[in-house]
Amino acid sequence: MRRRERRLRPSRRRLGLRQRVSVAFGLLALALSALLSIVAWGVVSRYLVNEQQSAALAQADLHRSLLAQGIVQRKDTVALLLNGLPTNGSIGATAVVAGRWYATSPRVQPVTLPNELIAEAIAGETATQRIRLEGGLYLAVGIPLAQSDDAFFEVFPMGETETTLRALSWVLTGAAAATTLLGAAFGRVASGIALRPLNGLNTVAAAVASGRLDARLPIGDDPDLAPLATSFNRTVGELEHRVIADSRFAVDVGHELRTPLTTMLNSLQVIKNRENSLPLELREPLDLLSGDLQRFRTLVVDLLEISRHDAGEQLVLAPTAIGELVRIAADTAAGRRVTTIDDSARGLSLPVDKRRLERAIVNLVGNAESHGGGCLGVTVTREEHDVLVRVDDGGPGVADEHRPLVFDRFARGGRASSEGVGLGLAIVRRHVAAHGGTVHVEDRPGGGARFVITLPITRP
Repeated sequence: MRRRERRLRPSRRRLGLRQRVSVAFGLLALALSALLSIVAWGVVSRYLVNEQQSAALAQADLHRSLLAQGIVQRKDTVALLLNGLPTNGSIGATAVVAGRWYATSPRVQPVTLPNELIAEAIAGETATQRIRLEGGLYLAVGIPLAQSDDAFFEVFPMGETETTLRALSWVLTGAAAATTLLGAAFGRVASGIALRPLNGLNTVAAAVASGRLDARLPIGDDPDLAPLATSFNRTVGELEHRVIADSRFAVDVGHELRTPLTTMLNSLQVIKNRENSLPLELREPLDLLSGDLQRFRTLVVDLLEISRHDAGEQLVLAPTAIGELVRIAADTAAGRRVTTIDDSARGLSLPVDKRRLERAIVNLVGNAESHGGGCLGVTVTREEHDVLVRVDDGGPGVADEHRPLVFDRFARGGRASSEGVGLGLAIVRRHVAAHGGTVHVEDRPGGGARFVITLPITRP
């Protein structure tokens, strides 16, 4: 149960290097733009508030002078003097004279002014304070009059400044968001340029892994990348040299083994021809020796086939009717008629290496006959840009955990039979891959295994 729960648990997918670089550039752009926006907003907001505060102080001080002059000259009552002041830019004024309050507007009253502002002005200090009236922002100014405990107060609206600052904040926020997106886009482009050599390395490494040992990286003139490319090419060159040397050694050994093996097989056949004259106690060892020699012969032939492929033997391509080639190879290997050619593939000709492709078909049919309960059929069809060859058997099939391994060298794929040496399917995969195709195994409808060869009609 624990194993099943662990398998069902979704795995966390890490971001790729290019995505991480893009995110890093985006976050860096966001941090820088946010810092610049905060500094810009602070500087501009302080400048606008200071400018309005200076203007309000200058206007309030002028009105305070006019009021104080009128009170000293006793030109009129305080209320009339206060109402006679110009109201440009303010919403109202109020004053406290000889302990009595006078106001020009019901909106500006002692109760609407902050106590701290009133206390500072009465104490003889000029003070300003931002206040909220009826949902709006205003600047209240308090200036002392000539007499002690007398003070003048005037309130100025800050709606335009507040609107300007709000618009500025939206602009800075939008600029920060746009800068973040541009930073992420720049990071993606920059990472793509920076990772281009890595993509080239990945392409060449994949080519080497697929068997193209002649693939090399361009050296270029980059002082940072040239040593890496040189070391990589030197490593691949040494690997190619070693693989070719090992393959040639295997070919040489195989050729050397064929002569004594042929002698032993011929000698054994002579003995088999006189089997009836042998004692009964020698017939069973003779049968065992015959079977092992046949397996040894198959092993030598398969090793020679793989060794020639590893040594870099090139394909000998020739236009071939693919359906007829499969039919002859499969029917011959099975010893009976097992091939069906679909109308879509009838008459289709492809440039293939006949020997290698025939060997792949023979190995699949032989595998079905020896390990799969017999070959039930071979079909050749065409699907869009590919030709598919399906080989069905009547065995127990191949378990899911064995399917990735059945095409490896010396793999038995979990088969119960001990016959064979486990090289037949490895040869199939190599020969099919040399033609630009693929081979895989799946379940046959109704039971058994189905090996499918996919060959591109236009070889890459």
